[in-house]
Amino acid sequence: MEERDFFEERPEQRKHMMTCPYCREQNEYEVSWLVRRKRAQLPRGADERDRARFAKAQSYMVRRDDMMGCKNIRCRKRFEVAGIQSVAFL
Repeated sequence: MEERDFFEERPEQRKHMMTCPYCREQNEYEVSWLVRRKRAQLPRGADERDRARFAKAQSYMVRRDDMMGCKNIRCRKRFEVAGIQSVAFL
């Protein structure tokens, strides 16, 4: 059984305050995440090894965006999202 059989996936948008490294202007940006929530029950056809992995599994989020475009009209440069973790447990 694969790990993604233990989770329900869905995309989600969350707002984060970030500063553009070029113009130094701080704005609120929407970062897209893939939220993986642990299912309530173990799927059918699981053996003992799968039960042990399911017991240890936790819900978590994976960041999908690596680059953001500056919202300042005079700047508009793309910068890397560096201040936010790429994986976060719920």
